[in-house]
Amino acid sequence: MEYIEALAALTMDEKIDSGALEKLLQELPDKAMNLGVRVLLSVLVLLIGIQLIKFIRRFVMRSLEKGNADKGVIQFLDSFIKAALYVILIMMIASNFGVDAASTTALLGSAGVAIGLAVQGSLSNFVGGVLILLLKPFRVGDYIKEDSKGNEGEVIEIQLFYTRLATVDNKIIILPNGTLANSSLTNVTASDSRRMDIKVGISYDSDIRRAKEVLQGVLDEDEAVLRDKDHFVYVDELAESSVQMGIRCWFSMSDYWEGKWRVTEKVKYALDEAGISIPYPQMEVHINEKS
Repeated sequence: MEYIEALAALTMDEKIDSGALEKLLQELPDKAMNLGVRVLLSVLVLLIGIQLIKFIRRFVMRSLEKGNADKGVIQFLDSFIKAALYVILIMMIASNFGVDAASTTALLGSAGVAIGLAVQGSLSNFVGGVLILLLKPFRVGDYIKEDSKGNEGEVIEIQLFYTRLATVDNKIIILPNGTLANSSLTNVTASDSRRMDIKVGISYDSDIRRAKEVLQGVLDEDEAVLRDKDHFVYVDELAESSVQMGIRCWFSMSDYWEGKWRVTEKVKYALDEAGISIPYPQMEVHINEKS
């Protein structure tokens, strides 16, 4: 009797499994079609979303450029808008596959604290970037020297988390915004003009007055020297083997390096023509001959 009941139950289970399998096979084409449509729609949304994000970024950048916004602000906002819009696009695609947007938002919010602790450095860099844009210790195009590590170069881009510098030999230095916001730095090009100082030694046998006239003439003849600022020659130091002459003038920021190199070269030629010698370190050796 028990054997017959067990056989009947087994037959019933087989009928149930057979029915479920048959139902699954019947619904499979519809489910596959539904999944295919969702995948197709997701791909379409992705492609349209990418183009829409590019359009929004271009529109915002053009609007900021027409408003004469700082280039660093434009770059920073472009990076922020790009990241935010791609997050929204991914959430839209996920919701197409049945992921609840509200649940996803709540999950991200609950995980925010843990993520924040894990990426403290990145958050510090983000805040540093905001402070740089608000306080403007430097802008895109400025030449800066970062004092903590000695890095220096022209600012070419201010991003969400990092600032990129280009050195004079075209190397790219990437610095965290948090470091730049919390350490001292020198902005070399913040002003329109820059002072140049050159030191040159002349012999003690040379006429100091004549040397000053010659060096002053070099400054007076150089057209790039700013006339509305002090430009003069002075005695800086009575050194061991020479009289140190100081040459001081001002150039516009764009003319500084070429002006310094040019004046330095002309100083040498002018002193040579005037017969004023530039001493160099010498060592005199006296030999006592024994009789």
